[in-house]
Amino acid sequence: MRRLKRLTALILLVVLGLAAGSVAVYVTRPLALPSQPFSFSLTQGESVRGAARQLQAAGLLKNERDFVWLARVTGKSGAIKAGNYELDAPISTWGLLNMLAKGRVSQGEIRIVEGWMFSDFRKAVNENPGLLHDTRNLTDAEILQRIGAPEKDAEGLFFPDKYYFPKGASDLVIYRRAYQTMQRHLAESWKNRAPDLPLETPYEALTLASIVEKETGQAKDRTMIAGVFINRLRKGMRLQTDPAVIYGIRAKFDGNLRKRDLLRDTPYNTYTRAGLTPTPIALPGLASIQAVLHPAKTNALYFVARGDGSSEFSDTLAKHNRAVDKYQLHQ
Repeated sequence: MRRLKRLTALILLVVLGLAAGSVAVYVTRPLALPSQPFSFSLTQGESVRGAARQLQAAGLLKNERDFVWLARVTGKSGAIKAGNYELDAPISTWGLLNMLAKGRVSQGEIRIVEGWMFSDFRKAVNENPGLLHDTRNLTDAEILQRIGAPEKDAEGLFFPDKYYFPKGASDLVIYRRAYQTMQRHLAESWKNRAPDLPLETPYEALTLASIVEKETGQAKDRTMIAGVFINRLRKGMRLQTDPAVIYGIRAKFDGNLRKRDLLRDTPYNTYTRAGLTPTPIALPGLASIQAVLHPAKTNALYFVARGDGSSEFSDTLAKHNRAVDKYQLHQ
């Protein structure tokens, strides 16, 4: 019996030693960089799980769960700091965790605003003094090619957010990061979408989300506006959305949308053409993407602006016409 107890204790010590050795190897082994230098940014409020998921997707971490476990057992899971990070050489898992917990002062930042067009985004990038402007003389298509994006049109493909970067970084870093962030959010949202939506692809969802972004005056109306457009698509009705028409005439728009503009056919005139626009018309935020993929359950087919940023919704044309008369014609 004594020999059995000693053998059991010896086995336990060996197992604990092997486990400790495995942990030691995990925390001290250098991580292979996906690229050199490898840069990434964490936004304000990013959880350790969110950070680990991003780093696994980028190819730096092999298993996000192990990294989250290490952060929690060492008490560093709540200490992850927002900002830009850049790795010039391989770093251990322990070194990476300490770097994220310590943080580093960002030398530059740029804010992409929901509802901007891609041209607005480019203007902000070109005017940012902290960036190296490698794309200033490139076309939109050439920028997409440089960041490895397969799409032909840049509109809507970049996620509105605040991005950090080291001073003197190429502006391609910002375009690539914003594109990859949009792809990640869109993929996750599409995977969890409501059933039976009249949308065939994530790109169609992105396109409709951009329209919802431009139509939403108050956040509380967002899912209802999405619900109206979803209902119209189901019934084969034209979307009849002014922001799309304005996008189609662009430079010719003088601030006043006239009847002749609604009658002038362009690929983006949703009064003359059925279905979605050929591309997004703006950069939608996550709230608009989720609203399109989880729209309000409503019978409404129309809405009109009340003049205070909110909208009045109607399920018949007669009710809609009365709302237009009340809020638009007799203001």
